[in-house]
Amino acid sequence: MRIVFIHPHKSFLPEIQAYRNFFSGYGIETVICRPDEYSEINADVEWHFLGMHTTNSKKKPVIIHEYASASLPPFRKEKDFLKRWTNTKPDYRLFLNEYVKKQLGFKDNVPFGFREMGVADSFFSTDKEITKSHDFIYTGSVTANRQIEKLLTLFTNSHLKKHSLLILSSNYENLMDRFSSSENITFLGPVEHGKVSEYVSKSRFAINYMPDKEPFNHQTPVKLLEYIALKIPVISSRYAWVEEFSQSYGGNFFYLDNEDSNLTWENVTRHQFSFPDVEEWRWERQIRKSGVLEFLQSRFHELSF
Repeated sequence: MRIVFIHPHKSFLPEIQAYRNFFSGYGIETVICRPDEYSEINADVEWHFLGMHTTNSKKKPVIIHEYASASLPPFRKEKDFLKRWTNTKPDYRLFLNEYVKKQLGFKDNVPFGFREMGVADSFFSTDKEITKSHDFIYTGSVTANRQIEKLLTLFTNSHLKKHSLLILSSNYENLMDRFSSSENITFLGPVEHGKVSEYVSKSRFAINYMPDKEPFNHQTPVKLLEYIALKIPVISSRYAWVEEFSQSYGGNFFYLDNEDSNLTWENVTRHQFSFPDVEEWRWERQIRKSGVLEFLQSRFHELSF
């Protein structure tokens, strides 16, 4: 059996590697390709990460559509409308959560499930005696809609300019040029996701920075879950998802105020951090909870997960 994962390679999707690791354990072959490549690949299952998918396959495979987020600005409502009315009708849909499903607003009878983000096993098995090499770390996107410049500016003033910040990301050339005079700010990456835990483990504090705006404030921050699994004290923006998570799972994070003005070395070193249990957020558990395995078994009776 072969599953082909199809996406335009515009975003980093750790779930694809998680799926590949999971299915390889059952002898299922997986392939990754771009939308303009998959017509040349024979597969039993086409698994699209959307985006748009308007082409009907002549090979009649089982089609899965996965929506990891609602559309981003600008014109996000218009983009969701186009996805709803022009995307090919799949055999199964996966949504990140209820919020994403509601924003997309499908009204048909296609079966669906929810597949939350997860944490790779490597983040649960690190040496607690690792020497710290930098004070703060931020991992993830540095696109303009994350407003990361505001955070970096804090490390150029008197409060934090003596403390090091590692930005682990990609496509950061413009930011790196802008902050080139700040020797305490280092840009690195992209690195293999399997190596991210090594850099996070060497940090005294980890930053989850997210604007409190839709749809960002309803998206699951994988980096936050990874910080928690590694037991690295978390500094976070205050927004809907993280507050709901804390209410459900516990944990005491250092929340930034509206202007981030409370982010000082004195404040974070005095804060009493605690960590919730994120065992159930391991990738395998999230995949098993999603419903997609039961769907695949209903179409391919030889499968047993």
